[in-house]
Amino acid sequence: MSLYRVGVLLYREMVQGPKNIIFIFAVVVPLVLSLVLALLFGTLFSGKPRLGIVDEGSSQLSQAAAAMTSIRLTSFATQVALEEATRRGAVDMGVVIPAAFDAQLAAGQPTTMVAYVWGESLLRDRALLGTALVAWTRQIAGQELPVTLTTTMLGDTVALPWQDRILPLLILMSVVFGAMMLPASSLVSEKQHRTLTALAITPATTADVYLAKGLLGVGLSTVMALVVLALNGALNERTGLVAGVLLLGAIFSAELGIVMGALVKDINSLFATIKAIGLLLYAPALIALFPDIPQWIARIFPTYYLVQPVIEIVQHNARLADIAGLLGVLLALIAVTGAILALLARRNYRLGTV
Repeated sequence: MSLYRVGVLLYREMVQGPKNIIFIFAVVVPLVLSLVLALLFGTLFSGKPRLGIVDEGSSQLSQAAAAMTSIRLTSFATQVALEEATRRGAVDMGVVIPAAFDAQLAAGQPTTMVAYVWGESLLRDRALLGTALVAWTRQIAGQELPVTLTTTMLGDTVALPWQDRILPLLILMSVVFGAMMLPASSLVSEKQHRTLTALAITPATTADVYLAKGLLGVGLSTVMALVVLALNGALNERTGLVAGVLLLGAIFSAELGIVMGALVKDINSLFATIKAIGLLLYAPALIALFPDIPQWIARIFPTYYLVQPVIEIVQHNARLADIAGLLGVLLALIAVTGAILALLARRNYRLGTV
């Protein structure tokens, strides 16, 4: 194996890749599916309610607003700036807090607070911000709520939002489809067009070709998975760890794709094989869609150890130590599949025998 030859072959793959329909699908399908599902379930463009404040006297209200994570707070220096920001939709609601606001409330004196509302803001955002302002005002005034509200949860009390349920499917679509299908289809296509035989007169070996095709699939699928996570607002401060896990998952998927590409003779057989094992590949994501199904069943499928560490990081802020066991299994799968791939490459050392 030569890194120079791999680099030359990888450049060739990058030039020829965009001409491959699978390459286009690997880029377009995850993005389109992510956008459609986000629009369908209202997770795109919904965001947090945006509150603008001009605080003329360091009020406790602005401090309470800053501590509330479910809204997005922006401070303005002047009332004119706040009014202009509200008019153009930079904030959903803007309030001007007078200098003596807290003292007047504590003394039980009447006070005035100017509020601006963007005319195109969502009703639910207005309701949330209005309710929050009333609650903060009562808290500063030292007033207790006159009514105690007792709530009883009915139905599924542990139901996951649909966005959380669908995220595993989006991750698998991004990683598995690109990293597996791209090298597999490219390898089969070259066998059908006999371009691999043409490379037999060069110093390139089968291992060089396998590595070049795998690197393109790994790089593309890792980037697309990160883009999908960003579109769904799932990235957090552990983005580096997420990228590392996605990279390992892409390596495993690329190895599977190259094994299939090496064993399958034509593109029709490849697609038939993909259809046959599709349920096995996406089973962990399908099980995640229905929490009533025992979730331990997903552990039976290899791709569980690709997607679950990512879910643990982006949804539960897991650290490396928390997912070490899952990553250990994923590394073992990579090693076993890599050993199978090495045997195929050794058997077909010269390209003319692929």
